[in-house]
Amino acid sequence: MKGENTKMKATAKDLRFHSKELLNTVSRGEEVIITFRGKPQAKLIPIDSDDKKACSKSKLFGIWKDYGLVKNVQKYVREIREGRFQ
Repeated sequence: MKGENTKMKATAKDLRFHSKELLNTVSRGEEVIITFRGKPQAKLIPIDSDDKKACSKSKLFGIWKDYGLVKNVQKYVREIREGRFQ
């Protein structure tokens, strides 16, 4: 991982093994460019407070909690995945 001013570069391997540290970097306001095979592929950027509020109010967060048609989420997901591994 290399730091340069407010932008940092990290490899895909760094992302895999040092994700907590990279998220800490982002939480301090820095951007992190993720490279794969030496080429930029993605950017981690801080989320602003308006976006944080929007995410927490989104219907997608906790979607299974109030989904009445499925009583046992783990069993339901296991059944969906079952066909993939046979």
